[in-house]
Amino acid sequence: MATILLLNGPNLNTLGQREPSIYGATTLKQIEKAVGDLAREAGHQVQCFQSNSEGDMVDWLHKHNKADFLLINAGAYTHTSVALRDAILAIKIPFIEIHISNVHAREAFRGKSYLADIAVGIISGLGPMGYELATSYALDKLKSGA
Repeated sequence: MATILLLNGPNLNTLGQREPSIYGATTLKQIEKAVGDLAREAGHQVQCFQSNSEGDMVDWLHKHNKADFLLINAGAYTHTSVALRDAILAIKIPFIEIHISNVHAREAFRGKSYLADIAVGIISGLGPMGYELATSYALDKLKSGA
């Protein structure tokens, strides 16, 4: 049984309420359930965590350094956090960077990611479905042993 980590950053706890024209009506709990259901169907487990604190996110990654795959929506920290980048490099877990909105169609500062160049891939602009697509990819990689 493999472990997939699902890490969400600042303000993602407000999904379903925050700017529904950008982020939709789906809540973080609904996203976590969908990801967990997909993983369980494949015989794996998901550990979920959301924090508005960069340090808590780094600590959580360090604590879960034996996981098999990471799905991360770092929110605004995507564009600012060298600390998250360094934590991910330290734990050496393959990961997919996820964004609900198309960050490249928004403010210019959102086009810079401190994670993109070390990610297996990036899913941006596909709404909550991006999490399910990332999970499917992770499950495929775990199945193939890649």
